[in-house]
Amino acid sequence: MNEIASPMQLRLAFVRWALLFVPLVVLLGFGVSNFSGSGEENRWFQALVKPEAQPPGAAFGIAWSILYVMMGLALTVVVTARGARLRGLAVLLFFVQLALNLAWPIYFFRMHQVSGAFYLLVGVFVAAFATTIVFGRIRPLAAWLMVPYLAWLCFASVLNKQIDELNPDAEQLVVPRDAQRIQLAPPGP
Repeated sequence: MNEIASPMQLRLAFVRWALLFVPLVVLLGFGVSNFSGSGEENRWFQALVKPEAQPPGAAFGIAWSILYVMMGLALTVVVTARGARLRGLAVLLFFVQLALNLAWPIYFFRMHQVSGAFYLLVGVFVAAFATTIVFGRIRPLAAWLMVPYLAWLCFASVLNKQIDELNPDAEQLVVPRDAQRIQLAPPGP
């Protein structure tokens, strides 16, 4: 049957797909991040020398929350582009770049492969850029939703490279498990 969907049906389809893809991308991103031990509480990461441009830890959670939501919305825009010729390729490219993206925190934080993580980030950027180009051929809005992610990947690559240069032996850095931070109270009156 060749029915044309009403505008209301198209909006509802978009909402249904968004309710699937946005939480999926966000949960995958933060789930892998949590599994990898990323963040300021990671003792190995705490021991590294950081570049001056390193934002506070909370900025990463905020940035990735926004970026994952935008990525999920971009995917939704493409998936709901019924009849689009490149839709299958676009979805495939999206999940390839997402898989590479999700590998990065494991490679960096869990495996301590700082140099390798930089090259992986370059691969993430190439895959995300290809995804953005194909998204743009289907729906320009989807491509524009990916642009902040591409910019963040460039920034993250610079940080990763600087951390690598400041910590040439980061892969061999061992932080004792029994090391604890003890906050000493200032002397009383």
